[in-house]
Amino acid sequence: MKRIYLDYAATTPVDPAVKKAMAPFFSERFGNTMSIHSFGQEAKLALEQARETVANLMGAKPNEIIFTGSATESNNLALKGIIFAKLIVHKNQRSSISMDGLHIIISAIEHPCIMETANWLEKQGVKITRIPVDKEGLVNPLDIKKAITKETVLVSIIHGSNEIGTVQPIKEIGLIIKSVNHKLKTKIYFHTDAVQSFGKIPIDVNKMNIDLLTTSSHKIYGPKGAACLFVREGVKIEPILRGGGQEDGLRSSTVNLPAIVGFAKACEIAKKGMGKESQRLTRLRDKLISKILKIPNSHLIGSKNNRLPNIVNFWFSFIEGESLVIQLDLKGIAVSTGSACSSMKLEPSYVLTAIGLKPEQAHGSLRISLGRQTKESDLDYLVDNLFQIIKKLREISPYK
Repeated sequence: MKRIYLDYAATTPVDPAVKKAMAPFFSERFGNTMSIHSFGQEAKLALEQARETVANLMGAKPNEIIFTGSATESNNLALKGIIFAKLIVHKNQRSSISMDGLHIIISAIEHPCIMETANWLEKQGVKITRIPVDKEGLVNPLDIKKAITKETVLVSIIHGSNEIGTVQPIKEIGLIIKSVNHKLKTKIYFHTDAVQSFGKIPIDVNKMNIDLLTTSSHKIYGPKGAACLFVREGVKIEPILRGGGQEDGLRSSTVNLPAIVGFAKACEIAKKGMGKESQRLTRLRDKLISKILKIPNSHLIGSKNNRLPNIVNFWFSFIEGESLVIQLDLKGIAVSTGSACSSMKLEPSYVLTAIGLKPEQAHGSLRISLGRQTKESDLDYLVDNLFQIIKKLREISPYK
């Protein structure tokens, strides 16, 4: 049976060149980067070369890249690290500030690892403001400005949505935070989860006034188990893992050098091909949108213009998204109903309800994400099967 993978937002296959780059670090160049002998120093050199390559893809300095094991870890480090650092600074200054004197702003459509970390911090006393989005999933930067208080220490807004593909006005938000900091003589840090956008659309942490940024290897054809957090020089964060002091003391653990080398190679490949691949995916994406919207009672979710080149999401009246995923899988087509981190839950997606969808509409959603191996013929096969499956499901649906 023909098999077509259209769930690249969940994960990507490892590029052959990435596997080749990683291979020597399993059994030949296997040294521990903290060892002072030649094996260790050879490994250390490879680590620092990888750090420079990853930094180049976002316009950062190599010493601003902290390697982690996952984007979830990076996002936890960003939010908790800033809060804990603020508490320690005030303790050293013998100030009476506590968790309930600190404030974080996020959007209503963040990835679950941001939402859950914010929820946990809120239970500890940190004030959390969740900025609403419009029907396209976009935040209004002025809403963020209005939400800032004298207690605000961090703003964290996702760059490209993993569920609906909407791209937020990060540069504009960064300028607003920079302006507020200058006016109030304070320091509010700006973090963005760029897991879905990194390597697909241009990112420059300096032009976008970003202080902390999260990325992940396995979303850009690198291996799982490697990610990073960009931490701008001068930004103080506290580690959440303590031990041997690796990664400038911010992420103690023996580094996963094969995965990090693979991550760097994936960044190198992404940088070389980003322009052409983005154009190709955008063209395929737009054709797909046009074809699927010909299905009766089909609806595009998210922004028409501010969208990642590879992610689309639709909802279909009188249809359960889970049924579509199962039926398409039987035809050899892999798609999803949303975030792979939470798609097993029965509740409607909070991202979709945040943009105004009713629970029954959210349950009828289908996310399709394209990648390097996606061909136009794959999408034609998808659409043909989607037409037939939706027709059959509606015929037996009790809802008309």
